[in-house]
Amino acid sequence: MANKILLLEDDMSLIDGLQYSLKKNGYAVEVARTVSEAKGLLQNIDQYDLLILDVTLPDGTGFEICGLVRNRNEHIPIIFLTASDEEVNIIRGLDYGGDDYITKPFRLGELCSRIRALLRRAGISEKEKRSVIECGDLSIDFLRNRVWLNGRPLELTKAEYRLLCLLVRNANQIVTRERILNELWDENGSFVDDNTLSVYIRRLREKVETDPSHPAHLMTVRGFGYQWKEVSV
Repeated sequence: MANKILLLEDDMSLIDGLQYSLKKNGYAVEVARTVSEAKGLLQNIDQYDLLILDVTLPDGTGFEICGLVRNRNEHIPIIFLTASDEEVNIIRGLDYGGDDYITKPFRLGELCSRIRALLRRAGISEKEKRSVIECGDLSIDFLRNRVWLNGRPLELTKAEYRLLCLLVRNANQIVTRERILNELWDENGSFVDDNTLSVYIRRLREKVETDPSHPAHLMTVRGFGYQWKEVSV
């Protein structure tokens, strides 16, 4: 059965192109042109496998829809479409619980690649829901998708959670930027902006480090990637 995508977008020319391209790539697409219409469709959210949300709509923003979905504790993958690549909009989308963003204008191949990566990760996540990883002063409960540091619960976005899990599973080892991009985003990383991973790393560091400017856990290995150091108090 084809994966079903909800597209929230009000630009008719973009809607036509996206519908054609996504259907050609094997996806079923349903379109909402307003926040109000999207709210109605999302009353039955289980029918969708992924959401694509424009940021600016006639009656609100895609951030509002993302917030509503995450407040219901739904883990469905969400991609934001934004007309601006300003970091403040990127960070806002991530804070609301978005998994990825793509800046207009974009290549349709780029969007499809991001979609495939997120759907693949969502499938893997369902299989990963088991037991607890203890790594120094950090604990990850896969059954409840919760993280504790020094006994303190961490509030992470879904993307931050996936990034942290990848690093902790490879604790004390260098995880290359290429591997992170390949496993969490595109199959070959070719469509991922160089700044994207840096934004995620910085936001995660602000949540897991006592002093983000002098990290004890999430270390940068210049020229290679990142490393999670197993630190106990």
